[in-house]
Amino acid sequence: MKSLLDLKGKQFCAAVAKEGRRQAEWRSVLDFPTEVLAHEARAADLVIIGNERENRDPFRALDPGSFLLKAGRPVLVVPTSVTSLPPKRIAIAWKEVREARRAAQDALPFLLQADSVIIVEVAQTNEANQASHHLKDVATYLTRHRIKVIAQRIRPAEVTVTESLLQLIHDENINLIVGGAYGHSRLGEWVFGGVTRELLVESPICCLFSH
Repeated sequence: MKSLLDLKGKQFCAAVAKEGRRQAEWRSVLDFPTEVLAHEARAADLVIIGNERENRDPFRALDPGSFLLKAGRPVLVVPTSVTSLPPKRIAIAWKEVREARRAAQDALPFLLQADSVIIVEVAQTNEANQASHHLKDVATYLTRHRIKVIAQRIRPAEVTVTESLLQLIHDENINLIVGGAYGHSRLGEWVFGGVTRELLVESPICCLFSH
């Protein structure tokens, strides 16, 4: 196994050098991939992962859901069909939980590059006024950080939150969605379904998650 890791390291360094990237480092550890990457995230501002598991062997494949819980860093999840990320039209999927507040702050470097930012909350009809108050506060927070192009959307809870967000992505031509990961317990999401779990599988665009 160590010889295979050494080979992969040489291939990585050769590919990086070919692209002209000087600031890159290869690290390899014989351990569970999810645990290793979570520990190595201490040296990173942002961790980028794919949204698919190559297999279910915990010795050979990263579990994206478990990693989101353990990373302690913002995680950019990239679908296999995505080859580049121009963060020009960004949507913040708001929910009144700690994880969403963390995500809004972690996303500031991306938001500063955006041409437009939409803050969206999916709410029941009787929660619309409260949701409007939430979004105004978030918009004020972002304005203080020099993010000026902000729109606010309250979407009715006529379908699931995930379906509503996917429709927003299509309607508004969004190319990055920002959200808190696992605002409920992960066990609850796997038993009853949840937005994080569903976006990991279904989102056609990059998602920036924080937990």
